[in-house]
Amino acid sequence: MTAPPDLIPFDGDWSSYEDEIYEAFLESFLRPDVCCQGTRVSARYKPPTKGKAFCFWHLISTAPDQRNRNEGDRIPDIRRCERIRWVAWAIEQASTGAPGFCWWENQRKNERRVVIWTEEHDYAVILAARSGYYLLLTAYFNIKPHQRRTFQKERDAFKRAQND
Repeated sequence: MTAPPDLIPFDGDWSSYEDEIYEAFLESFLRPDVCCQGTRVSARYKPPTKGKAFCFWHLISTAPDQRNRNEGDRIPDIRRCERIRWVAWAIEQASTGAPGFCWWENQRKNERRVVIWTEEHDYAVILAARSGYYLLLTAYFNIKPHQRRTFQKERDAFKRAQND
């Protein structure tokens, strides 16, 4: 397994840090062609917030609670911010079958999704299947125990179904 990209530490100035991690997102994910299992992965731009892509905010922040869908209420998560360059890295590692990375499909709200997970780094990327491409939805760091159990069950069930 290749080592993950370097973290981008927070220097105490949120405004400049936000710009720095957005540039890292553009350089590592949006400007190159990122593919998952040979299929292009795209990111949702609209509606932009503060001139930055909609998807970017879902990669670096969390909702105050699961029922809150107001994008303006999202709370930055420094651990997710530091790992912004890990998105493309995780997708590429899982696509090549690198040790320590797994992926599987699941269903959420009538939508086929792909979960990419590296347990060793406690990091996951979520994609949604679209016609001819995948849409990057979000990424998580520091997976909660209940989510870890869900991931393990889904992964194992997907593998069993693939072997049948």
